[in-house]
Amino acid sequence: MKESKDFFWPSYVDLMTALFLTMLVLFVLSYKLFKDKQRDNDKLIYDLKVQVQEKRKLDEIKAALKRLESNYFEYNPTYKRYELKFPVTFAPKSDVLPYEAQAPLVKAGRFLLSQMQAIKNDDKVQYLIVVEGRAAKDLRYPANDPHNLDGPAVRQLSYSRALSVIRLWEQAGLRFPANLEVVAAGSGFRGAGRYTGSQEALNKRFIIQIQPKIGSIGK
Repeated sequence: MKESKDFFWPSYVDLMTALFLTMLVLFVLSYKLFKDKQRDNDKLIYDLKVQVQEKRKLDEIKAALKRLESNYFEYNPTYKRYELKFPVTFAPKSDVLPYEAQAPLVKAGRFLLSQMQAIKNDDKVQYLIVVEGRAAKDLRYPANDPHNLDGPAVRQLSYSRALSVIRLWEQAGLRFPANLEVVAAGSGFRGAGRYTGSQEALNKRFIIQIQPKIGSIGK
């Protein structure tokens, strides 16, 4: 019996030690899984909060931009942008703003500035206001004729048309704050939402596009 006890006791200790180590390993693994799950849940909650914040901000921006619909701007649902409600057509190959368009453009610029300033900017969202100049092809020549080449001269002309609008606003004393970046662009014979066919001449114009800088939302 003594030998039997001597044989049994070490086996019992080994068994209990093994069980303890097994329980310890299971506890560590369970704790790690719990912490990993907690981190995943925390990240999910954080991401959801950010998405809700971004959605609220985008709704606020959308509501603010909707106020642009007035005597000066109208919404183009096809191209999802706000455009001037009154025509501003340049003379052929000219970047000089028509005299009769200058006063309405200044009023439109002031209205645009006031509406953009009305947007709460506690979270430092920035906006890009693009004044895009355009040019019209000469319908006396085929589309592939050198006269209708969308080259540097045409791009420069369309850019200069956009720049003339910005300079007019500056001369009128309009000062856009730092969160409203106003840039001039020239799309030449290209760009979305162009007039075609017999209305090609109406492309001697510019458009104004307003977009929030997505990277600045939710920061």
